[in-house]
Amino acid sequence: MTDATVETLVRLLREKGAVAYFGEDVTVTEHQLQAAELAELEGAPESLIVAALVHDIGWILQLSATGQSWEPHEQLGADWLSGFLPPTVTEPVRLHVLAKRYLCSTRPVYYAELSEASRHTLVNQGGLLENYEVSDFEALAHSGGAVRLRIWDDLAKVPGAKTPGLDHYAPLLWKLSAG
Repeated sequence: MTDATVETLVRLLREKGAVAYFGEDVTVTEHQLQAAELAELEGAPESLIVAALVHDIGWILQLSATGQSWEPHEQLGADWLSGFLPPTVTEPVRLHVLAKRYLCSTRPVYYAELSEASRHTLVNQGGLLENYEVSDFEALAHSGGAVRLRIWDDLAKVPGAKTPGLDHYAPLLWKLSAG
C-alpha cells in the first residue's frame, strides 16, 4: 500500500463526496461521516468504523468516472478498497446492500423505517431475499458486520448533523492500510 492510495481516498471523500446522497438531504461524505460516528459511538471494531466511513465510495468513484451513479456501487467500492484495506473492511462494504435486503426480508418493521429513497433503491437492488438467500447470507463470514454497517447506514441521513471530520478518521485508514 502506498501513501497515495489513502491520500486518494481522502481526496475523493473531500472533493467528490460533496454531492447529494441519492434522494437524501445530506451529501455522500456527510452520510459516511455520520455512519462512522455511529459505529464509533457503538464501540465497533476499527475495521467496521472504517467500513462505515467508506461504504459508499463506489458511488463517488462512479460519479467521478461517469458523472452518474448506478448500482452496484457496493461491488465497485469493495473491489477498489481491497487494493489497500483488509477484508474486515471491504467485505462489509461489499455486503451492505445485501444486508439491507436481508434485514427487509427478516425484520418486517425494518422496511417500514427505511427512508423513501432507500425503499426505492431496494427495488433496483433486487428486493427481498428468498428463504435460501437468507440462509446463504447468514453463512457469510462478514454478514454480521454488514448488518451492523447497514443499520448505521440507514441512520446516517440527518441534515446538519455535527460529526468528527475526515482528519479524525484518517489515522484509522492509515493503520488498517498498513496491516
